[in-house]
Amino acid sequence: MHIFDQDTALTPLDDGRFATRISADWSINQIPNGGYLMALMARAMEQCSDKKATPIITANFITRCCPGKAEIRVAPIAASNQFSRLQAHLLQDGEEKIRALGTFAQSNDSCPIERYETGPPQIAPRERCLEIPEMPGYTLFKPMEVRIDPACAGWMTGTGLAERSEHRGWIRFRQPRPFDVPGLLLAADALPPPVLASQGMVAWVPTIEFSVSIRRNSQDEWLKGLFRTRFVSCGLLEEDGELWDAADRLVAVSRQIAQFRPATL
Repeated sequence: MHIFDQDTALTPLDDGRFATRISADWSINQIPNGGYLMALMARAMEQCSDKKATPIITANFITRCCPGKAEIRVAPIAASNQFSRLQAHLLQDGEEKIRALGTFAQSNDSCPIERYETGPPQIAPRERCLEIPEMPGYTLFKPMEVRIDPACAGWMTGTGLAERSEHRGWIRFRQPRPFDVPGLLLAADALPPPVLASQGMVAWVPTIEFSVSIRRNSQDEWLKGLFRTRFVSCGLLEEDGELWDAADRLVAVSRQIAQFRPATL
Protein backbone atom coordinates (compact mmCIF):
# COMPACT_ATOMS: atom_id res chain seq x y z
CA MET A 1 0.00 0.00 0.00
CA HIS A 2 1.22 3.50 -0.82
CA ILE A 3 2.43 5.46 2.21
CA PHE A 4 -0.16 8.20 1.52
CA ASP A 5 -2.98 5.65 1.59
CA GLN A 6 -1.61 4.18 4.82
CA ASP A 7 -1.44 7.64 6.36
CA THR A 8 -4.99 8.57 5.32
CA ALA A 9 -6.58 5.26 6.35
CA LEU A 10 -9.82 5.39 8.34
CA THR A 11 -11.49 2.94 10.69
CA PRO A 12 -15.32 3.26 10.59
CA LEU A 13 -16.92 3.42 14.02
CA ASP A 14 -20.63 4.22 13.99
CA ASP A 15 -23.06 6.91 12.84
CA GLY A 16 -20.60 8.73 10.53
CA ARG A 17 -17.65 8.53 12.91
CA PHE A 18 -14.15 7.42 11.89
CA ALA A 19 -10.99 6.78 13.86
CA THR A 20 -7.72 7.73 12.23
CA ARG A 21 -4.15 8.62 13.05
CA ILE A 22 -2.48 11.83 11.88
CA SER A 23 0.96 10.92 10.59
CA ALA A 24 4.13 12.95 11.13
CA ASP A 25 5.22 12.10 7.55
CA TRP A 26 3.45 15.09 5.93
CA SER A 27 4.55 17.98 8.11
CA ILE A 28 5.78 21.54 7.58
CA ASN A 29 7.83 22.89 10.47
CA GLN A 30 6.67 19.86 12.50
CA ILE A 31 2.98 20.70 11.97
CA PRO A 32 0.80 18.40 9.80
CA ASN A 33 0.26 19.92 6.35
CA GLY A 34 -3.19 21.43 5.80
CA GLY A 35 -3.75 19.66 2.49
CA TYR A 36 -2.92 16.34 4.13
CA LEU A 37 -5.44 17.00 6.93
CA MET A 38 -8.09 17.95 4.35
CA ALA A 39 -7.35 14.68 2.52
CA LEU A 40 -8.20 12.77 5.70
CA MET A 41 -11.49 14.63 6.06
CA ALA A 42 -12.35 14.28 2.37
CA ARG A 43 -11.87 10.51 2.61
CA ALA A 44 -14.38 10.39 5.47
CA MET A 45 -16.91 12.58 3.64
CA GLU A 46 -16.48 10.57 0.45
CA GLN A 47 -17.30 7.36 2.32
CA CYS A 48 -20.53 8.94 3.58
CA SER A 49 -21.57 10.46 0.24
CA ASP A 50 -23.61 8.71 -2.45
CA LYS A 51 -21.96 11.01 -5.01
CA LYS A 52 -18.20 11.04 -5.56
CA ALA A 53 -17.31 13.37 -8.44
CA THR A 54 -15.59 16.81 -8.63
CA PRO A 55 -15.84 17.72 -4.97
CA ILE A 56 -15.40 21.16 -3.46
CA ILE A 57 -13.81 20.93 -0.02
CA THR A 58 -13.55 23.95 2.29
CA ALA A 59 -11.90 23.70 5.69
CA ASN A 60 -11.68 26.11 8.60
CA PHE A 61 -8.59 25.49 10.71
CA ILE A 62 -9.68 26.25 14.25
CA THR A 63 -6.57 25.27 16.14
CA ARG A 64 -3.37 23.37 15.50
CA CYS A 65 -3.34 19.59 14.96
CA CYS A 66 -0.51 17.33 16.00
CA PRO A 67 0.53 13.81 14.98
CA GLY A 68 -1.42 11.14 16.81
CA LYS A 69 -4.90 9.73 17.23
CA ALA A 70 -7.86 11.66 15.84
CA GLU A 71 -11.56 11.23 15.20
CA ILE A 72 -13.56 12.50 12.22
CA ARG A 73 -17.32 12.96 12.46
CA VAL A 74 -19.37 13.38 9.28
CA ALA A 75 -23.00 14.49 8.96
CA PRO A 76 -25.12 15.24 5.89
CA ILE A 77 -26.32 18.79 5.25
CA ALA A 78 -28.43 18.48 2.10
CA ALA A 79 -28.85 16.33 -0.99
CA SER A 80 -30.29 16.77 -4.48
CA ASN A 81 -30.17 14.89 -7.76
CA GLN A 82 -26.95 16.68 -8.63
CA PHE A 83 -25.12 17.31 -5.32
CA SER A 84 -24.56 15.89 -1.87
CA ARG A 85 -23.39 18.28 0.82
CA LEU A 86 -21.75 17.17 4.04
CA GLN A 87 -19.90 18.59 7.00
CA ALA A 88 -17.00 17.01 8.87
CA HIS A 89 -15.31 17.71 12.17
CA LEU A 90 -11.78 16.57 13.04
CA LEU A 91 -11.18 16.18 16.77
CA GLN A 92 -8.17 15.33 18.93
CA ASP A 93 -8.59 14.61 22.64
CA GLY A 94 -12.23 15.68 22.31
CA GLU A 95 -11.33 19.16 20.99
CA GLU A 96 -12.48 20.23 17.53
CA LYS A 97 -9.45 21.15 15.42
CA ILE A 98 -10.87 21.54 11.90
CA ARG A 99 -14.38 21.91 10.50
CA ALA A 100 -14.92 21.20 6.81
CA LEU A 101 -17.71 21.35 4.25
CA GLY A 102 -17.81 19.08 1.22
CA THR A 103 -19.93 19.27 -1.93
CA PHE A 104 -19.82 16.14 -4.09
CA ALA A 105 -21.39 15.98 -7.56
CA GLN A 106 -23.13 13.29 -9.54
CA SER A 107 -20.69 11.62 -11.95
CA ASN A 108 -21.13 12.99 -15.45
CA ASP A 109 -18.72 12.27 -18.29
CA SER A 110 -20.24 14.92 -20.54
CA CYS A 111 -18.90 18.46 -20.32
CA PRO A 112 -21.03 20.86 -22.39
CA ILE A 113 -18.41 23.60 -22.26
CA GLU A 114 -14.69 23.59 -21.53
CA ARG A 115 -13.61 27.22 -21.68
CA TYR A 116 -10.32 28.54 -20.29
CA GLU A 117 -9.71 32.29 -20.30
CA THR A 118 -6.13 31.70 -19.24
CA GLY A 119 -3.61 29.00 -20.01
CA PRO A 120 -1.39 26.73 -17.94
CA PRO A 121 1.63 28.26 -16.21
CA GLN A 122 4.88 28.57 -18.11
CA ILE A 123 7.42 26.72 -15.95
CA ALA A 124 11.09 26.03 -16.58
CA PRO A 125 11.96 22.41 -17.43
CA ARG A 126 12.03 20.18 -14.36
CA GLU A 127 15.79 19.62 -14.57
CA ARG A 128 16.34 23.37 -14.23
CA CYS A 129 13.94 23.81 -11.33
CA LEU A 130 15.07 23.86 -7.72
CA GLU A 131 14.04 20.81 -5.71
CA ILE A 132 12.95 21.47 -2.14
CA PRO A 133 14.98 19.10 0.04
CA GLU A 134 13.70 17.25 3.06
CA MET A 135 14.73 19.16 6.16
CA PRO A 136 14.28 18.49 9.88
CA GLY A 137 10.60 19.01 10.63
CA TYR A 138 9.73 19.35 6.92
CA THR A 139 8.87 15.71 6.27
CA LEU A 140 6.41 16.51 3.45
CA PHE A 141 9.30 16.72 1.00
CA LYS A 142 10.41 13.14 1.59
CA PRO A 143 7.33 11.44 0.01
CA MET A 144 6.60 14.44 -2.28
CA GLU A 145 8.97 15.91 -4.84
CA VAL A 146 8.40 19.63 -5.31
CA ARG A 147 10.48 21.67 -7.77
CA ILE A 148 10.30 25.48 -7.92
CA ASP A 149 10.95 27.52 -11.07
CA PRO A 150 14.29 29.33 -10.53
CA ALA A 151 12.62 32.64 -11.43
CA CYS A 152 10.58 32.29 -8.21
CA ALA A 153 13.29 30.74 -6.02
CA GLY A 154 15.64 33.63 -5.28
CA TRP A 155 14.53 33.58 -1.64
CA MET A 156 15.84 30.00 -1.44
CA THR A 157 19.13 30.55 -3.24
CA GLY A 158 20.02 33.97 -1.85
CA THR A 159 19.97 35.52 -5.32
CA GLY A 160 17.30 38.12 -4.48
CA LEU A 161 13.59 38.48 -3.90
CA ALA A 162 11.00 38.63 -6.67
CA GLU A 163 8.72 41.58 -7.35
CA ARG A 164 5.63 39.36 -7.23
CA SER A 165 4.46 36.84 -4.67
CA GLU A 166 4.27 33.89 -7.06
CA HIS A 167 5.46 30.30 -7.12
CA ARG A 168 5.43 28.09 -10.20
CA GLY A 169 6.57 24.52 -9.98
CA TRP A 170 6.25 20.78 -10.48
CA ILE A 171 4.72 18.30 -8.00
CA ARG A 172 4.69 14.51 -7.81
CA PHE A 173 4.63 11.59 -5.39
CA ARG A 174 8.11 10.06 -5.27
CA GLN A 175 6.46 6.64 -5.07
CA PRO A 176 4.13 6.79 -8.11
CA ARG A 177 0.45 7.26 -7.29
CA PRO A 178 -2.52 8.78 -9.18
CA PHE A 179 -3.75 12.21 -8.18
CA ASP A 180 -7.23 11.38 -6.93
CA VAL A 181 -9.27 13.60 -4.60
CA PRO A 182 -7.05 13.14 -1.51
CA GLY A 183 -3.89 13.42 -3.60
CA LEU A 184 -5.04 16.65 -5.24
CA LEU A 185 -5.88 18.19 -1.87
CA LEU A 186 -2.33 17.42 -0.77
CA ALA A 187 -0.84 18.80 -4.01
CA ALA A 188 -2.84 22.03 -3.64
CA ASP A 189 -0.90 22.75 -0.44
CA ALA A 190 2.50 21.31 -1.35
CA LEU A 191 4.34 24.42 -2.57
CA PRO A 192 5.67 26.95 -0.04
CA PRO A 193 3.55 30.10 0.47
CA PRO A 194 4.13 32.37 -2.55
CA VAL A 195 4.57 35.41 -0.29
CA LEU A 196 8.03 34.02 0.47
CA ALA A 197 9.08 34.81 -3.11
CA SER A 198 8.71 38.56 -2.47
CA GLN A 199 9.19 38.82 1.30
CA GLY A 200 11.69 36.08 2.08
CA MET A 201 11.40 33.76 5.04
CA VAL A 202 8.75 34.77 7.55
CA ALA A 203 8.13 33.30 10.97
CA TRP A 204 4.88 31.57 10.00
CA VAL A 205 2.00 31.74 7.52
CA PRO A 206 -0.74 29.76 9.33
CA THR A 207 -3.82 28.82 7.33
CA ILE A 208 -7.21 30.04 8.51
CA GLU A 209 -9.42 28.79 5.69
CA PHE A 210 -8.64 26.62 2.66
CA SER A 211 -10.96 25.75 -0.24
CA VAL A 212 -10.15 23.41 -3.13
CA SER A 213 -12.40 22.83 -6.14
CA ILE A 214 -11.44 19.64 -7.96
CA ARG A 215 -12.31 19.47 -11.66
CA ARG A 216 -10.87 16.08 -12.61
CA ASN A 217 -8.54 13.39 -11.27
CA SER A 218 -5.22 12.75 -12.97
CA GLN A 219 -3.14 9.66 -13.70
CA ASP A 220 -0.13 11.80 -14.63
CA GLU A 221 3.08 11.42 -12.66
CA TRP A 222 3.69 15.19 -12.53
CA LEU A 223 1.36 18.14 -12.03
CA LYS A 224 2.14 21.78 -12.78
CA GLY A 225 1.25 24.33 -10.13
CA LEU A 226 0.83 28.09 -10.05
CA PHE A 227 0.20 29.88 -6.73
CA ARG A 228 -0.12 33.65 -6.27
CA THR A 229 -0.69 36.16 -3.49
CA ARG A 230 -1.79 39.64 -4.55
CA PHE A 231 -2.91 41.23 -1.30
CA VAL A 232 -1.28 41.32 2.13
CA SER A 233 -3.12 43.61 4.52
CA CYS A 234 -4.23 43.76 8.15
CA GLY A 235 -2.13 40.69 8.90
CA LEU A 236 -3.95 38.52 6.34
CA LEU A 237 -3.19 37.27 2.84
CA GLU A 238 -4.87 35.19 0.17
CA GLU A 239 -3.24 32.49 -1.94
CA ASP A 240 -4.86 31.52 -5.24
CA GLY A 241 -3.74 28.26 -6.81
CA GLU A 242 -4.08 26.26 -10.01
CA LEU A 243 -3.07 22.66 -10.74
CA TRP A 244 -2.70 21.43 -14.34
CA ASP A 245 -1.97 18.03 -15.86
CA ALA A 246 0.44 17.05 -18.64
CA ALA A 247 -2.24 17.65 -21.29
CA ASP A 248 -2.67 21.24 -20.05
CA ARG A 249 -6.06 20.48 -18.55
CA LEU A 250 -7.08 22.18 -15.33
CA VAL A 251 -7.44 19.64 -12.51
CA ALA A 252 -8.04 21.88 -9.47
CA VAL A 253 -8.24 25.48 -8.29
CA SER A 254 -7.79 26.66 -4.72
CA ARG A 255 -7.97 29.66 -2.44
CA GLN A 256 -6.31 29.86 0.93
CA ILE A 257 -6.63 32.60 3.56
CA ALA A 258 -3.73 32.79 5.98
CA GLN A 259 -2.12 35.05 8.55
CA PHE A 260 1.06 36.89 7.65
CA ARG A 261 3.51 37.03 10.52
CA PRO A 262 6.78 38.83 9.66
CA ALA A 263 9.93 37.32 11.10
CA THR A 264 10.60 40.53 13.03
CA LEU A 265 7.43 40.16 15.13
